[in-house]
Amino acid sequence: MLQTEYEFKLPIGYQDEEGNLWREGIMRLATAADEILPLKDPRVQANQAYLIIILLSRVITRLGGVEAINPKVIEGLYAADLAYLQEFYNQINRYGKARVAAACPKCAHQFEMELNGVGGL
Repeated sequence: MLQTEYEFKLPIGYQDEEGNLWREGIMRLATAADEILPLKDPRVQANQAYLIIILLSRVITRLGGVEAINPKVIEGLYAADLAYLQEFYNQINRYGKARVAAACPKCAHQFEMELNGVGGL
């Protein structure tokens, strides 16, 4: 059976308006629509860095006792938690090799290069 949901634990946690701190959540695998539809959002068109905010708000299905995960919730995360979730997203949505062979165009030095993820990573 295909696993489509993954548990995570934020390094710091999301603090809601009542002061509750939530660290545990669930993220589901992204669909093609999850990666394409946010590109039509005016906030993303005005600022490409906002893509990850919209994307995470679509694929995080639970964050502690927070009732609805939306862009405002993701905007309220600490930078360390946002970075963690970006990496977690890339880990669960990668398929196969995440590194490719490359060569310097000037000196022909061979090396491996990690592929970029979504959201400007």
